[in-house]
Amino acid sequence: MKISILCFAMMAINTPTVIFDFNPGKDLGDWYVLDDGVMGGLSLGNLCLTKDGHGLYTGNISLENYGGFSSIRCSLQNINCTDKTKISFRVKGDGKKYQFRIKHDSYDYHSYVHHFKTKNEWEEITLYLEDFYPSFRGRTINMENFNHDSFEEISILIGNKKEESFKLEIDYIHLQ
Repeated sequence: MKISILCFAMMAINTPTVIFDFNPGKDLGDWYVLDDGVMGGLSLGNLCLTKDGHGLYTGNISLENYGGFSSIRCSLQNINCTDKTKISFRVKGDGKKYQFRIKHDSYDYHSYVHHFKTKNEWEEITLYLEDFYPSFRGRTINMENFNHDSFEEISILIGNKKEESFKLEIDYIHLQ
């Protein structure tokens, strides 16, 4: 009996926390698009749900008017990551580089950033929390990497300092 209790306890610790799962009919109400238009830029991004139940993030990046980025963000209810070490997500990209960002407190000016490159096929990407570095307006700031026990916001950003269109399908985002 002790062994079965121990096995159950270990399974509970290793069970991923679902941050977001894009399913058909899922409400995207906690997600919103934030483009460089907040600073006068002309980039445009869009997030919708496909009939297959994937998030579809598409758009165009413009460098006009000092622009150059688009992001999607999701406000969360204080996600506890005390016993977790990584974020994993399943995406189908376009071969471009993106940033996955987390905010410990949604009111913080800075985010913790980790870059990832996509393929033109479905893949699971795993990013370790300890590797997320602090950044504000595209610049690394002099602080420690992410070392908090929770976070309140996630985002995906594209801003490769060039004009380009983009397309990223997202299946799920988990904390492990």
